[in-house]
Amino acid sequence: MKWFGTKAATGDAGPVLARAWGSGAVALGEWPASYEAQVRSGVMSNAVAQRALRLVSEGAGATVLKAYGVDAAAQVLALVQRTSAGQGLVETLASHLLLHGNAYVQVMAGADGMPAELFALRPERVSVEADARGWPMAYLYRVGDSVTRLSPEDGAGRISVLHLKSLHPLDDHYGLGCAGAAAGAVAIHNAASVWNKALLDNAARPSGAMIYDPGDGSVLSPDQFERVKREMEMAFSGAANAGRPMLLEGGLDWKAMSLTPAEMDFVGLKSAAAREIALAFGVPPMLMGLPGDNSYANYREANKALWRLTILPMVAKICAGLGQGLRTWWPGLGLAADLDAVPALADERAALWDRVAAADFLSAEEKKAMLNIQPGVAMVA
Repeated sequence: MKWFGTKAATGDAGPVLARAWGSGAVALGEWPASYEAQVRSGVMSNAVAQRALRLVSEGAGATVLKAYGVDAAAQVLALVQRTSAGQGLVETLASHLLLHGNAYVQVMAGADGMPAELFALRPERVSVEADARGWPMAYLYRVGDSVTRLSPEDGAGRISVLHLKSLHPLDDHYGLGCAGAAAGAVAIHNAASVWNKALLDNAARPSGAMIYDPGDGSVLSPDQFERVKREMEMAFSGAANAGRPMLLEGGLDWKAMSLTPAEMDFVGLKSAAAREIALAFGVPPMLMGLPGDNSYANYREANKALWRLTILPMVAKICAGLGQGLRTWWPGLGLAADLDAVPALADERAALWDRVAAADFLSAEEKKAMLNIQPGVAMVA
């Protein structure tokens, strides 16, 4: 099996492949451009993005999987569900695909020559080594100054490195994640949080203006100006001094100021940014606790939409990639999510089972086919 396509069969007749420059993100304003910076500012420093990531990745990791088509189905499921270096494989792959757009799995063989461990590689550390025409030949795994060359296949033609990727319309080698698309909304949301913190540090409103008007048109000397400024910062700014009365000398007048409605619009801007972050991660805003969203009739419909539109397509992509790679070790293997075990879809599956059971004109085998029941299926949560 040729994991990288039909290059060996077509030779130089194949098209020239190329990759897009950069990480796929467009650097606008002061958004972070690198993947690591986007993850640090987004997932690690933003509550909305972190919660959205956890909803999708943990939901994918908790999905019940089933294997069929081989006698060792239970063994394959145990391999997929095994924790490797503290990471759950499906959950880790889902987070890598969601954020980076690429997920890499290294198949480690045991003493018997069969796969004993599946380890998800950090996607930002992996790069594709291509030939002169752009066709992938190997993977390079970089950690600091250390570079390891990983062959996609072993000596027997079995897959040793799996590459899963999301669709990238401008790149032949790498997928497109949502970290770059959400970078602008994350930057706006984080900036609004910093603004709110600054307001709280300054009594939640502009402190006002100190006006010097002695009546003769004179102005404060530089030493007097610095002294007044220093005393204001030390004695009257910050949350601890909110509401504290001021004692002013002759000629000084305090003019209180407040924010205009236009200046207060950053509150709505922060809410809009939070909704855009949820949109980039494919999570209904209602599930994030964001107010003002009436697109879903209720919480149950929003949860069903999350599973139907985001989590299950992600799990299907992961199962298809793992199944294709592991079939070089176990021919005929199939991996899929068990939809009957998804709580959000319980009402849909119950209605389907009722309709199929009531169809007297169908045979037992036809009913099993409609319900997607495979012979010799092993399942594990």
